Amino acid sequence: MKLTEEQVRYVADLANLALSPEETTHFADELSQILTYVDKLNELDTANVEPMAQVLFDVEDTATMRADEAGQTLPVEVALANAPLSGAGHFKVPLVIEK
Repeated sequence: MKLTEEQVRYVADLANLALSPEETTHFADELSQILTYVDKLNELDTANVEPMAQVLFDVEDTATMRADEAGQTLPVEVALANAPLSGAGHFKVPLVIEK
């Protein structure tokens, strides 16, 4: 699948990225190659492949992860102690989404 430079600029704009014309051309080529590879992978017959629960390592069927239990939390004052800016019990950060 071939991406146009216009499509790359559109996606870059959605991500608030400013790309130079050279970067736009480069990413159009790179992303097109990735999408072509994904199309190639989609041609594989995976009908008889069982889903995997863990893809990082082999484990026995009896292996389980630890229970998710709530533990002690920091008091708000301690959590905010080193924050550059805080107020009303929250971290304050600069506005990053303007649209």
